[in-house]
Amino acid sequence: MEIRHLVERFSQGRENQGKAVFSTIFIAGNRLQTIFDSNIPQLSLKQFMLLSVARQAKEPMNFSRLGKILGCSRQNIKKLAQILEKKGFVKLRASPADPRAMCLTLTDRGEEYFKNDFLPYQRELEYLFQVYSDEEMETLFRLLMKIYEGIDALENRGGKAENRGETVV
Repeated sequence: MEIRHLVERFSQGRENQGKAVFSTIFIAGNRLQTIFDSNIPQLSLKQFMLLSVARQAKEPMNFSRLGKILGCSRQNIKKLAQILEKKGFVKLRASPADPRAMCLTLTDRGEEYFKNDFLPYQRELEYLFQVYSDEEMETLFRLLMKIYEGIDALENRGGKAENRGETVV
């Protein structure tokens, strides 16, 4: 079965379209991770995303906060951070606000990675979005940013569907 067959099969009706969008997000994420992991030297996509978020932060963030942003556990962030520290991209230290919490900050090597090593791959990202007009890109951006509202709603529902007596598909 090809993707286009799935698109045709799920193109009618809100429920089917929702399923198709959910599947697309999952499949696209996996495909992008495979591409990036095999083509970008030194870092996995998950390591890169952690490094990127840490770089954009105005202040050092603890593992729990980084996990919330990246959608993974504090333990996963800790593992990724330890790998990045061994590679020399980040420094781990106790949080100034809470000495029990660990924070990470980019090292000079981490900054250099973005300025030098990653630059050619950043240009490659243009291939991913070249199929969109400026207007489509703006619409895609707004709609994808809105998905966070849906994710927040899912997280705040409190429990699994079967615990609420709902049918699980």
